[in-house]
Amino acid sequence: MNIKSNIKMEYKDPQYAEIVYKSLEVDNKGFVRSVLEEDTINFKIESDKLGSFLATADDLIASEILAEEIIKKTSPKEL
Repeated sequence: MNIKSNIKMEYKDPQYAEIVYKSLEVDNKGFVRSVLEEDTINFKIESDKLGSFLATADDLIASEILAEEIIKKTSPKEL
C-alpha cells in the first residue's frame, strides 16, 4: 500500500512562511518534501506503512504549531 498526502499551510505573509519553512525543513529532510511558494508551504508525505505515515503527519503538525508559538513569543510585533 502506498499512502500519499498533500498538506497546504498558508500564512499571513511570505516572511512568516519563510521562517516557519526554515524551522521545519531541518527536521523534515527524508520524510516530508516541502515547497515554499510566497506565503504558502506545501508539504508532501508518502509512505508504504500507515503507522509511519500517521506518525510523520502528526510530527509535522506538532512541529508547525511549536514553530508558530516560538515565532509569536520571540518576534517583533510586525511579524
